[in-house]
Amino acid sequence: MSARHGHAACARRARAARRRASAGHAQTRLLCVEPAATMPFMAATLLLVLAGCAGTPENVSPVRGFEVERYLGRWYEIARLDHAFERGLEQVTAEYSLRDDGGLRVVNRGYDSARQRWKEAEGKAYFTGPRDVGSLKVSFFGPFYGGYNIIELDREDYEYALVAGPNRSYLWILARQPDLDVPITQRLVAKASGLGFDTDALIFVEHPVSAPPRTDQQTNTKG
Repeated sequence: MSARHGHAACARRARAARRRASAGHAQTRLLCVEPAATMPFMAATLLLVLAGCAGTPENVSPVRGFEVERYLGRWYEIARLDHAFERGLEQVTAEYSLRDDGGLRVVNRGYDSARQRWKEAEGKAYFTGPRDVGSLKVSFFGPFYGGYNIIELDREDYEYALVAGPNRSYLWILARQPDLDVPITQRLVAKASGLGFDTDALIFVEHPVSAPPRTDQQTNTKG
């Protein structure tokens, strides 16, 4: 039911109640709940559902001994499982920097070749526990957070990472350069497959040298 139809129905019931009261039904009580009044409940329910999205996939462990300062800066997306908010994007990067409140500022960028424009989304991330464990929650949409779990990492140079979302539908391979050595990529894919991720569905991201400037027709979204 639309809000407009809901208001009309309430008005009709109110008029009927007034007619009954004028006819001597003084004890008649009216309870009219408009659709808008249900929105706080719906939002609270959605928040409770999404709160479970800030976790870690079952039997998947984030790395320990994590050093966030070494993780800062730009990462290139090498591969990902498909999902709606990155669909059709190439040349995808993620940049991490420290926030004043102890969290991380996250800026994701990607090029939509079909529409010939850059897209950008800014979010925030916070550790879900100790800062030396690679388990965070990230938000691009107000109070709603999703899990961000670093499950494999180049411990020596922080040159590549394997990242899982809150469940096995979300997986990324990231690197400091647009290309990652094939043996390393194969090893990360094999690890993800062993953990139950559908690696046959991985999309390998293009990073062509002839990309248009990032400032060209850029769309911004902030969380």
